Amino acid sequence: MKHAPQISIPATYMRGGTSKGVFFRLQDLPVAAQTPGAERDALLLRVIGSPDHYGKQIDGMGGATSSTSKTVIVTTSMRPDHDVDYLFGQVSIDKPFVDWSGNCGNLSAAVGPFAISNGLVDANRVPRDGVAVVRIWQANIGKTIVAHVPITNGAVQETGDFELDGVTFPAAEVQLEFMDPAAADDGAVGSVFPTGNLVDDLDVPGLGTLKATMINAGIPTIFVNAGAIGYTGTELQDAINGDAKALAMFETIRAHGAMRMGLIKHLDEAATRQHTPKVAFVARPADYTASSGKRVAAADIDLLVRALSMGKLHHAMMGTAAVAIGTAAAIPGTLVNLAAGGGALKAVRFGHPSGTLRVGAEATRVDGEWTVTKAIMSRSARVLMEGRVRVPAA
Repeated sequence: MKHAPQISIPATYMRGGTSKGVFFRLQDLPVAAQTPGAERDALLLRVIGSPDHYGKQIDGMGGATSSTSKTVIVTTSMRPDHDVDYLFGQVSIDKPFVDWSGNCGNLSAAVGPFAISNGLVDANRVPRDGVAVVRIWQANIGKTIVAHVPITNGAVQETGDFELDGVTFPAAEVQLEFMDPAAADDGAVGSVFPTGNLVDDLDVPGLGTLKATMINAGIPTIFVNAGAIGYTGTELQDAINGDAKALAMFETIRAHGAMRMGLIKHLDEAATRQHTPKVAFVARPADYTASSGKRVAAADIDLLVRALSMGKLHHAMMGTAAVAIGTAAAIPGTLVNLAAGGGALKAVRFGHPSGTLRVGAEATRVDGEWTVTKAIMSRSARVLMEGRVRVPAA
């Protein structure tokens, strides 16, 4: 019997924010996978260990959650005023596809450090000590991210005292600026509110009409009020992820919201577009205990937010969804803004299942249209392992 050998590919396994993923330099991929298409998708699926009908990704690098089933490809940029191009692939756990429709805000924090450490940034732009400013082109959504990466003795500083809820250990802070973050996607290119409304009446079978804020910023996101769907906003993962009826409800909201946002033309297309849009529910501040056991006081936050990713309640908060939260909070009249008390808000601290997170945004209204110049938040990143990943040649 003839056996196919394994191929060996240079790769780095990194944590960025509250996510983990396998990072590649474009030039290190097999030639057939250096361009988009079936060969690239098949390779990344096998690297991560998908599709896995057991849902565990035992035979790959994935961690069997949406936060740990991720891949990143980085290359030197040919675009003016950019250092690198960054492409993100969200790998489905149990289905044979890679979703390229959006960005990962958490792993965005690791792109700058990875690029510097792998020689993709001009050495003249990296100080001996201080902060390197890495200009990143996010190729999935066609937007610019500016990463401020701490440098010590000419190398990326990974350790530090910055604490991020959802990550057990402290690390060095990486500040991210998401420039002009209104998502350029399908039916709503560059539009913050694809329907033209801050709040819409969204008809959802089985639920009736829900008030919804549907926004393109960071990542397309549908916000609804927690109380309207029977929640308080203090829920942790177990309260939702073990409830098949609840998950089906959120998927129905997501599919119908995607239609209204112009992201899909038919409801059944939502099943093949799991990464976007996101669904989140918001509520006014309340006391709760985070998944770590940490007590979060209502007085210490501006609002509560829970968000779903790849069909499950996220253990913390997706970075791109945090951008959507910050942007929506900055625009008076959205459901997010109202949950945070209303008015002009430059930044908010929100409670999520793992704790709290602060995010800011700059939004202005010009000729009746809202524009967002940038959203800002801090994350951290660290190399977990580097070397070569092996996959069967077939």
